[in-house]
Amino acid sequence: MESTLRAMVALGIALLLVMLRLEAERFGAAEYDEATAGHLPALRRRLSWYALGLILLFVIFVAYPAPRSDLHLTTGDRLEAILFGLGFGAVGTAQAVAFAWLRYRRLRLPEPKLYAGAVVNALGTALIDEAAFRGVLMGFVLLAGVDGSTANVIQALLYALATRLGAPGRDRYMLVLVLLIGLAGGWLTLATGGIGAAFVGHSITRFATFLTTGHPGRVALPGHESEDVERVHRPPEGWQVVPDGARRRR
Repeated sequence: MESTLRAMVALGIALLLVMLRLEAERFGAAEYDEATAGHLPALRRRLSWYALGLILLFVIFVAYPAPRSDLHLTTGDRLEAILFGLGFGAVGTAQAVAFAWLRYRRLRLPEPKLYAGAVVNALGTALIDEAAFRGVLMGFVLLAGVDGSTANVIQALLYALATRLGAPGRDRYMLVLVLLIGLAGGWLTLATGGIGAAFVGHSITRFATFLTTGHPGRVALPGHESEDVERVHRPPEGWQVVPDGARRRR
């Protein structure tokens, strides 16, 4: 009876974690507002989101009878976590470089002032995402009797929906990326017995995307990049802009 009650409490808190992920942008976390990046209020909101997520995960860890074995709230095999995580990160970095080259024809390095926020974003968001979706959520789906492959697909789809990257006006590249991150992270969690490898690979992939695209969070739609806007307002090639004062003197 007690174990059942503790499991129900953990499941309820898991649903709160999903709701917290849905509201990540409101806190300035995950795909946060680039216009406010680096401002103290935005940093406070972001840190409060991480704190809430970690508190909820801690309560689940304490409340649920077997969080390590059933909910994968452990690193798993440490050697496998490091090796598979670095492999995951290498593939994630390669796709980030390829995307930047196809979109911008160059690596669009970000402003130095954004690096600190991006590191916090990559580590904090990856930790909460992996623990909540590849750990707790997929663990409960498996406990319901669903096979591993189906459970992995279910949690990955729910994760992609929770990021709200499928909403109108969002770049579909990011939606596909988070879906693949979810699937790869779930597979690694099942293979290693913990979320360690998924966390390492997710963090590297998220930070590599920041480094190559220049965006601390959400990638802008084609035509809405700063270069695209500047190009629209630039005079045609070969034209010379004459200041108003020079025209009057003539």
